[in-house]
Parts: sequence; structure tokens; C-alpha cells
Amino acid sequence: MAGTGYTGLAKAVSRYCGRPSTFMLACGVIVIWVITGPLFGYSDTWQLVINTGTTIVTFLMVFLIQNTQNRDTQAIQLKLDELIRATNGAHNALLDLEELDEKTLEAFRDRYEALARDARNLKLSGGSDTDSPEA
Repeated sequence: MAGTGYTGLAKAVSRYCGRPSTFMLACGVIVIWVITGPLFGYSDTWQLVINTGTTIVTFLMVFLIQNTQNRDTQAIQLKLDELIRATNGAHNALLDLEELDEKTLEAFRDRYEALARDARNLKLSGGSDTDSPEA
């Protein structure tokens, strides 16, 4: 499903910018700029053109990359939430963890670190670490 407005534009631009041909185009622009250096006597204006151009592109790409990363992260979280929801015996309390405050997340992390530590110790003493202990 194609997005509209900013989302649609961001998707299209990120797809285009991620292509090898786009990278080669950017490299070509730099090569042309370098080649024209002697023609313009390596003037301040010649330097300003590349500095301004790269600054503008970098500025815009930061927002595009953040938008793409936010969308990808949200999709991954939803997929993980669905796996938890659909897995018999999984703890539904783990759904939507990314929305919890740091203190609550730390409590969950501590509990799972303890489970992992106990499982490693059990395995080292010849036991099995494949059970499903209560979290």
C-alpha cells in the first residue's frame, strides 16, 4: 500500500537514494566538481558550491533516514508483538515494551538476565536450558 504525502515521498526517495546508480551519480557530481576546479581557479565560489550542496543534501537525508528508521522499527515491533501474541505460553505482558518507561524496562531486563544466567549455570552443570520458566 503506497503512502501519501510525506510518507509516500519519503519511501520513494529512500528507495531511489539506496540504489547503486544513485551513489554513482553522487560520485560523478564530485568528480565533475573536482575536474572543474582548475577551470574556476579553485575559487571560493567553486568551494562554496560543493559545501552548500552537500550540506543541504545531508540536512535533508537526516530527516529521510530517521523517517525510514522509525517506520522500519515500528514494523519490526509490530511483527514481534504478533509473534508473542500468537505463541502459546508467551507472556503477553511483553507486548509493546518499547512504550514503557526506563525503570519498568530495567525490571524486565533484570528478570530476563537472571533467567539467562540460571539457564547457563544449569547447562554448565549438565542440565538442560530448553525449558520455559516463568518470567
